[in-house]
Amino acid sequence: MLGLNAKDFRLLLLVTILVVFAPVFLNPFPVDSAMAQFNAGYPDLMQRFVIFGIFAIGFNILFGLTGYLSFGHAAFLGTGSYAAVWMLKLLTINVLPAILVSTIVAGLFALLIGFVSLRRSGIYFSILTLAFAQMAFALAASVLTSLTGGETGLQTALSDPRILDGAAAVAGNIPAPSLFGYEMRATTTMRFGDWAFTLNLGYYLAGAFMLAAFYLSIRITRSPFGMMLRAIKSNQQRLNYTGLNTKPYMLACFVISGMYAGLAGGLMAAMDPLAGAERMFWTASGEVVVMTILGGVGTLIGPVLGAGLIKYMENIVSKINEATLHSWFAFLPDGMEDAVVALIYPFIGKGWNLTLGIVFMLVVIFLPGGLVQGGQKIAGLFRRKKSAEASTKAQTPAE
Repeated sequence: MLGLNAKDFRLLLLVTILVVFAPVFLNPFPVDSAMAQFNAGYPDLMQRFVIFGIFAIGFNILFGLTGYLSFGHAAFLGTGSYAAVWMLKLLTINVLPAILVSTIVAGLFALLIGFVSLRRSGIYFSILTLAFAQMAFALAASVLTSLTGGETGLQTALSDPRILDGAAAVAGNIPAPSLFGYEMRATTTMRFGDWAFTLNLGYYLAGAFMLAAFYLSIRITRSPFGMMLRAIKSNQQRLNYTGLNTKPYMLACFVISGMYAGLAGGLMAAMDPLAGAERMFWTASGEVVVMTILGGVGTLIGPVLGAGLIKYMENIVSKINEATLHSWFAFLPDGMEDAVVALIYPFIGKGWNLTLGIVFMLVVIFLPGGLVQGGQKIAGLFRRKKSAEASTKAQTPAE
């Protein structure tokens, strides 16, 4: 179905179910319970899950299929954000043109950077992409301030022309990004007893784009083009010896990956019409590398899982404070309670990166295939257990 084999279609169906029912799955605890701290089903965080999932999927098309490690993908994320905000300012507050233009502009920028960077491979390619990204950051932060807003960032304003909308604002307020009149921040809360589930238009729009991006990544991976990219990863030099020119394939892959990043940047601006130079900083490029490795390089769903894990830790674990820990361990004797809190506190709140570092090390050491490999091992254990039980039953004589 949809041009996919049975295994890939089941995977796409699984991701679709997770996206559609995320507001339910991510709010497993009652609103007033002590464990509500771990609920992640609010619009801002759910949007980040799917948007950075798109970013990581696109990066994985380059890194996972070809082995080319880019440290400059944040440049395309930031370019997409700036292009989207400019469309919201100049053209219309409808987010679809902004998202489309952000993807195209990022693709053109990727074509330029890729044309130069792909003249080298290995560590030299990585350093070139990092250099281009840092130059883009410097241009956005301090040189092209009339276009980017400098360090304060670019955002919509009352004076924006928005030539297709016909009016600068409604009732003197800056209009919010919308889809044919429905604002991205439009939210409905459904309550079932002590549970509350939030349905947000912006999240579902971003989720729809993520599903389309995920489907496209499957088609690319299974296509002859994807096979050629994997051959390049396996032995590019041998392909060159056969007389096959691999550069057009690599450049096309780089541009596609950059367009994914631009789409993610455009969606970020569509959810919150603000673009800043910090989205181009090298740490943003490093973050998508960590997402991909955590989830599983070269796998289909791995980058999405890695992006979700990092954004969950960044937004949930970082909000746990000392008072929260004391409330959790209040049942312990005073001295023991203080000792446990003192032991855990450095790894939460502002120290959440320590926890992420430990998780990353454990995954790299014990699960080099990422979270996907962990899931496969768990599934394998259950399969072996079922096989053993079936074998035992077959060997047991009937009474």
